[in-house]
Amino acid sequence: MNVKDEFDVDAVTRDGLENLGYKQEMTRSRGLVHILFTYGLSAPIATSLVGGGPVVMIWGWILVAVLTQTLALSMAEICSKYPTSAGTYYWCYQLASPHTRLLASWINGWLTVVGVWTVTLSVTFGTAELIVAGVGIYLPEWNATASETCKLSSISCFILDMIFLGVTAVACVFCLFFNKYLPTIDVSTYLFVALKVSLTLICLSTKAAAGRRPVSFVLGNFDPSFSGWTPGWSFFIGLLPLNHVLAYTFSSIGMIANMAEEVHNPSEILPKAMIWSIPIGALSGVAFLLSILFTLPDVATLLQVSSGQPIGVMFTLIMGSRAGGFGLVIFGIGMFCAISVSCAASRATWAFAPLTSTDVPANALLLSTFIQIVLGLIYLVSSAAFNAFAGVAVMCLGASYAMPVAISLLNARQDMHDAPFNLGRFGTVINAVAVLWIMFVIVLFSMPAVIPVTKISMNYASVVFVGFGMISAAWYMINGRFYYRGPPTLEEPTGSSESSASDLSASPPSKEI
Repeated sequence: MNVKDEFDVDAVTRDGLENLGYKQEMTRSRGLVHILFTYGLSAPIATSLVGGGPVVMIWGWILVAVLTQTLALSMAEICSKYPTSAGTYYWCYQLASPHTRLLASWINGWLTVVGVWTVTLSVTFGTAELIVAGVGIYLPEWNATASETCKLSSISCFILDMIFLGVTAVACVFCLFFNKYLPTIDVSTYLFVALKVSLTLICLSTKAAAGRRPVSFVLGNFDPSFSGWTPGWSFFIGLLPLNHVLAYTFSSIGMIANMAEEVHNPSEILPKAMIWSIPIGALSGVAFLLSILFTLPDVATLLQVSSGQPIGVMFTLIMGSRAGGFGLVIFGIGMFCAISVSCAASRATWAFAPLTSTDVPANALLLSTFIQIVLGLIYLVSSAAFNAFAGVAVMCLGASYAMPVAISLLNARQDMHDAPFNLGRFGTVINAVAVLWIMFVIVLFSMPAVIPVTKISMNYASVVFVGFGMISAAWYMINGRFYYRGPPTLEEPTGSSESSASDLSASPPSKEI
């Protein structure tokens, strides 16, 4: 596409956006390759090892990817018809009946902002933990990840939080001052990820200092004894870290939509990005997991790592040296991922909150960063409380993504007949599987990884999830039901620049007055 054609498409897209009720505010500078978001952090493999080992890791990864693909297809169909940065909360308003659309969009808006804030927190804090894992290779006696309760007096936990603040600050600075370079950074990241996965595969396969595993072990070994659960449920418990990786990598299915005003021809590009992000991420994940499983050290030894993050020890044992293990801990990918997800989170916040924006939604970025910092500092008080936020991210985003799909199903998919990307006669089945999968994931992420359960091993994600829901409901009853009017309509196109600061207290995250 030449420059003239590109400008013509952008002009048509701008008119289409106004037909949805919005004014163009952001600069369109991104194409398909800039918004795939096909990279993420290394899985916290300890839970997968506890849940059953290789069978859970490789077949569970494939199962999760296939089921998540149904969600991506379902959302791509809706996005092709409503390509706006408001995303799922706008879709809920458009698809729901006049009697329920306000409440549906309100609930979805809250689920989305809580989800994007907590998933970004998970990425930035996860990057800090990877740095700690790398340091732990040379300083094994230093445990900066508390296995119980992390108190303010703990120097190591304080240092971990300082690393987290540093990662968050770097991501914020890049998003704030180097916005025009972010598309280039994203493309560079994909190349870096491909190189890193290739090098990891080659290095682990070549060295294998801890020994090599047969194919029967890699594809068939299943030991649920570490979890205490029955074998069947233990398999699903082992999916928790794989879903955490999906929270990092595949949560971008919905966050891709929040980049709508920066993408050329979004009704075509956004659905493609949503759909292709899954198989690309899944294939790279399979390559990464196979390289680990064929050279996996003794599982009991890995589970004895006091920090609960055995990846540094695992790479050291496989490579046979500290330097080799340190070189394979994926710092760079984590930092790149933190920048990209922070950018998407700021766009999601901007799409819902009436905060002034030009090319960079600075206020939304700063608000999103501030929320992450406040939640991240909770780790100084309780690691168990903090860990709940990672599960909440998956639960909130999953629920927010499934809502418009479920509403469309209840409407017998009547609104999707004219969608540019249409699932055709398979749409009902694909939508139903996607909704049922998310319902199961929400239950799964409410469960503890091991039994018997203690106050430390208890999974508090469901408590935090319900807590946010109660706050949203209370705000709606006290204030929102009197002032909230839903997203902009064709009759009243608006942009965030037309809103005042006082509107934020009168409505949930929303881009309208």
